[in-house]
Amino acid sequence: MSFAREAGRAIRSTLVLWVITALIYPLMMVAFGQLAFPFQANGSILTNTQGQPIGSALIGQPFTSDRYFNSRPSTTNYSTANPNADEAGILKTGVSGASNLAPSNPDLLKRVQESTTQLKQSGIEPTADLVYTSGSSLDPHITPEAARAQITRVATARGLQPNQLQDLINQNTDGRFLGIFGEPGVNVLRLNLALDALSS
Repeated sequence: MSFAREAGRAIRSTLVLWVITALIYPLMMVAFGQLAFPFQANGSILTNTQGQPIGSALIGQPFTSDRYFNSRPSTTNYSTANPNADEAGILKTGVSGASNLAPSNPDLLKRVQESTTQLKQSGIEPTADLVYTSGSSLDPHITPEAARAQITRVATARGLQPNQLQDLINQNTDGRFLGIFGEPGVNVLRLNLALDALSS
């Protein structure tokens, strides 16, 4: 066989493999995702009672009002920093990630102490996930214990009965994956949307 024939065969094989792996396979996966899992394939977007998009179930949001359950802290403020006025440098290295501060770091100790004091002043018993950030700083979940710790504050602010909020927490608690992996978690955005629907 000549070199030209071998080169031609190699080029044709490369082109066929490129069409299969770079065009056909990705398009098939997009179509399968849209047909089988449209909610997840389109970003897991949650809407309010008016049908307006509020946010993704996969990315945390900051909630600071007493009328809502608070999310866990975020080193990136859940990427809500203003790109034109980013004095803290939150957006310099991207929009997610841990602070990478050692447990003995004075900045971390100060922030944890301030968070703990604020929680106690609000009548909330601090839990680890209400004081410490997640690895990505975008975690949309808190533990059921952290949600229950906020019941009194939210019930008082909204004029609701604590048992109503306990039911909402139970309804919005995700169990372990396949029943064995991970820990139960409460999606804060889903919980607060359910809270608005209950109040209205």
